[in-house]
Amino acid sequence: MAQLKNDNEAILAQAREERAVLLKEAKEIKDRMINDAKEEAKVQAAKIIADAHASITNQKMAALTDIKNQVGKLVIEVSEKVLRRELSNKTDQETYIKQLAEEAKLN
Repeated sequence: MAQLKNDNEAILAQAREERAVLLKEAKEIKDRMINDAKEEAKVQAAKIIADAHASITNQKMAALTDIKNQVGKLVIEVSEKVLRRELSNKTDQETYIKQLAEEAKLN
């Protein structure tokens, strides 16, 4: 009977040791999974931020290009209107054209 009791205590002690080892391994696995998930989240967050910055830069450049195009169109329209008014008579037009032709020859 004493032998049986000793055997049971040894089995219980061994079971406790195995349980402690399993719990330690489980905790290490849990910690590793959490750290891996945190690192992956950091990588994804950095990628999202970089993509957002690139998108903002692209949109800014597109907006600036559009504004420049609109300003260019306005300048052309205003220039056309000014030239039409200044060259409303045929004599002024011919004189201006001759002047431009002479300037073109000099360049």
